[in-house]
Amino acid sequence: MKYKDIEIAAQYIREGKVVAFPTETVYGLGANALNSMAVARIFELKERPRFDPLIVHIAELNDIANYTYADDERIYKIVEKFWPGPLTIVLKKRPIIPDIVTSGLPTVGLRMPKEEIALELIRQSGCPIAAPSANKFGRISPTTAQHVRKYLPDVDYILDGGKTKVGIESTIITLTEKGFVILRNGFITREDLEAILPFDKEYVESNLAAPGMLKSHYSPRKPIYILSEKVNTAIDKSNAGLLSFSGQYDNEYKVVFRLTESKSLKECAVNLFYGMHLLEESEVGCIVAEPVPEIGIGIAIMERLRKAAYDYESLL
Repeated sequence: MKYKDIEIAAQYIREGKVVAFPTETVYGLGANALNSMAVARIFELKERPRFDPLIVHIAELNDIANYTYADDERIYKIVEKFWPGPLTIVLKKRPIIPDIVTSGLPTVGLRMPKEEIALELIRQSGCPIAAPSANKFGRISPTTAQHVRKYLPDVDYILDGGKTKVGIESTIITLTEKGFVILRNGFITREDLEAILPFDKEYVESNLAAPGMLKSHYSPRKPIYILSEKVNTAIDKSNAGLLSFSGQYDNEYKVVFRLTESKSLKECAVNLFYGMHLLEESEVGCIVAEPVPEIGIGIAIMERLRKAAYDYESLL
């Protein structure tokens, strides 16, 4: 990554254009969060419905108060521990954040990414950057610049920072009177957060207050199923690709991508979308994903697999 590339990308952002850039989680499709017309271009390129809000990325802690009503001391306890990093906090927004960013909601998801390329891009752009994942809406999230080019060939500029280090989107939380709730599971787990604040078991969010809350999401362009006894007997494994966790079923499938060699859930998360892209591009008729243990980050992995498979369950 050349410093000059970031300068060029920042100039595009300042001009109201749209730039794909790496964060530590996945590649984002970014525009000036304070420019409604630029943000509208994100929705257009992604074919994203306007009811699905965007996350706003910042590079300085002072910007929390610039863009949200951050008068809760618990916010700063959380960000002291987890920022910069893969955690988004939904807070009450200030009027400076256009309604198109938040889909008309009075709240906005705020994040400070850990990836230095992203931080430098935000700093040089001189504005917060609104950015969902850099793909077509509902499709597999991109973890390389090549994935971005596959889905979004018309993006104004792509900053190529190699493969992302975390591989799945940020955890999204909001605060309640009793503590916090998770709106989207991610790399930072409930157990990580409970070291700072209590988890509110009773609160239920009724609105689409954050990205990734729809039942169907992260789907490849080929049918994908979660491995089960029913799936195992219903599909033609000689024409199927396997996202393998344990290695137990590798010999049964036409194409296999091992998510991890050591049953590491973190390694599995890093490789999840990467493997889905490879199998989507391979010569198989469908994809089967081996489930992982639903502990720690495994909860976030299974959440994404269920959403990816949601539209295909009825096909069996």
